[in-house]
Amino acid sequence: MPRARPGFGTLALAGLLSALPAAASDPPRFSLDHLRQLVNLSEPQLSPDEHSVAVVVSRPNYAENREDTELVLVEVATGAVRVLTRERAEVAWPRWSPNGDRLAFLARAGSGGEAKQQIFVLPVGGGEARQLTRAPQGVRHFSWRPDGAALAFAAADEPPKKEGEAKFNDSFEVGHDDVFLAAAPAPTHVWLVGADGGEARRVTSGEWSLPVTLPPGPPSSPLSWSPDGATIALARRATPHSGDADKRRVMLVDVASGVLRPLTAAETFESTPVFSPDGKWVSYWYPRDGDPGSVQEIYVAPARGGPGRSLTRAIDRNVYSARWTADGREVVVAGNTETTVGLWRQPLEGPASRLPLGDVTISGAFGYDFSLGADGAVALVGLTPDRPAELYYLAPGASSPRRLTDFNPFVSTLALGRSERVTWKTDGGIADGVLVYPPGYHPGRRYPLVLEVHGGPRAASKDAFSALSQLLAAQGWLVFKPNYRGSDNLGNAFQRAIWGDAGAGPGRDVMAGVAELERRGIVDESRLAVTGWSYGGFMTAWLAGNYGVWRVAVAGAPVTDWEDMYNLNDGNVSLRHQFEGSPWTDRRQAYRDQSPITYAHRIRAPTLVMSNLSDFRVPVTQSYKLFRAIEDNAVEAKFIVYPGREHFPREPVRTMDVYRRWVDWVGRHFEE
Repeated sequence: MPRARPGFGTLALAGLLSALPAAASDPPRFSLDHLRQLVNLSEPQLSPDEHSVAVVVSRPNYAENREDTELVLVEVATGAVRVLTRERAEVAWPRWSPNGDRLAFLARAGSGGEAKQQIFVLPVGGGEARQLTRAPQGVRHFSWRPDGAALAFAAADEPPKKEGEAKFNDSFEVGHDDVFLAAAPAPTHVWLVGADGGEARRVTSGEWSLPVTLPPGPPSSPLSWSPDGATIALARRATPHSGDADKRRVMLVDVASGVLRPLTAAETFESTPVFSPDGKWVSYWYPRDGDPGSVQEIYVAPARGGPGRSLTRAIDRNVYSARWTADGREVVVAGNTETTVGLWRQPLEGPASRLPLGDVTISGAFGYDFSLGADGAVALVGLTPDRPAELYYLAPGASSPRRLTDFNPFVSTLALGRSERVTWKTDGGIADGVLVYPPGYHPGRRYPLVLEVHGGPRAASKDAFSALSQLLAAQGWLVFKPNYRGSDNLGNAFQRAIWGDAGAGPGRDVMAGVAELERRGIVDESRLAVTGWSYGGFMTAWLAGNYGVWRVAVAGAPVTDWEDMYNLNDGNVSLRHQFEGSPWTDRRQAYRDQSPITYAHRIRAPTLVMSNLSDFRVPVTQSYKLFRAIEDNAVEAKFIVYPGREHFPREPVRTMDVYRRWVDWVGRHFEE
């Protein structure tokens, strides 16, 4: 499930920090106050002439409780930064016109509740951005036609108009949807608009829909034009209901007529098609051999139609973000590997070669922030162990990326916790993770240990800057981020081992990692904490209920009951793939055996539970159950909720509060 956002509060933890030994001349440690200064970058787009990179820059605005975004242009040669947009809300999705003279992007337009994201086009040589679309439901994403004269975009259909008494009847039929959906989901379809504006033309229609992804998750499958501008490749989902997300296949639509034809014979799990530069091939995402428990691979099929074949089988990683090279002979793909992100050039025939990234980890999850130039150059947003997100440039043939920006210079003045990859043996093979030491670590001492368990589970902890990890380490604690089976960084067998074994096997992996650290003689075994969000919250509840070693626990948006997930979350009935059936037919015991709530009566660690009230991904019912189970068994528990239809609080003030409580709860119980 998710990666938690690196946002924190500013309330001081003076009691915790003052207890740490430090000389007056020591540099400051990472604190809550430093979080206000963190700048994030995303969506780098290398210009066609490769002289500059457009990138979205985000800064938290605590006074208005929002993220302020702007589109900037960074020169490759000098790193000079030019701001392209000012005072535009929710800037996203920058895309160069084919000849590089214009930049199109999404931004919020309108006022109040009527404001929606629309397409704007900005002349790079100078001038104001002009709004191209006025889609009533907003624009989700778009793609330039190869001749630069038009753009295809994705927009949801308007709800039907009602008159008279019918205006007040807002009932709707529930399909495979989450419990907090407030209206029937509308299909999303393809439209066409001229690059100079004008009335948009509908290209597709029907009860089916383009895929829409609720974050966190892979980005919505984009639109890809054929080189001649006659055809668009897209992913077609059978319905707009989120629980039917598995029923998607790659289709090719004739732009003039709107007629669709399938690329392959597969009817499920296909996504994210991209035409090759010569128009002969279409690459797309597809799980290995159509098995949803296996790693995602990049397949390729002839554009005229026919069976697809995997290009990335030998890489044996859960790969995303395929980009074609200019000659159409290779795709460049990214995926988690060990405790970083790998970038590979994969030819249509032959073995892949890995690109050198040094200690830079590409930013992103379920899709990665990099752009590929015509000559093979790569622009990427990356993190290193001691530096937050910055823009990097990897020239063709270079031995490592070159950093272009310095949006977070203050971090270099801080005493950060050193981090390293650690490995250990489990009954499932070799597992790995990241260990972050507290600043000023002294060999021979024993330190409290805090587990920061990642979500997903199809994700991985990486050896890269993390605000949460550094904040925990600054308290004088070891921070352990284990990659348990189900993580997508060690190959198909390791990832697929969680299928049908949601908690027990991953739990043994984590505990074997804890035992390895204890054998090193660095852990204060009387002060162990287990914490995490989403699937990390699931692992927290599972470990707390099955292993009695924890001094304290923090369970954020915890999956505790798989029956609730089947009935109420946005994926709902798609869980039948993982559990080989429904809890209401013959598989109920499997759902119960693998649910942490079954063992919650055994939890003895004081537990902080946090959740959003309208969380579509992990419904808040599961947090209520965990809280009641712990409290009724005479164990200290606290339950904090936040308003909002989201999986993790996005607003800066709420995000800050989550992490302030997280650190404070652990610290208070370590000191008792």
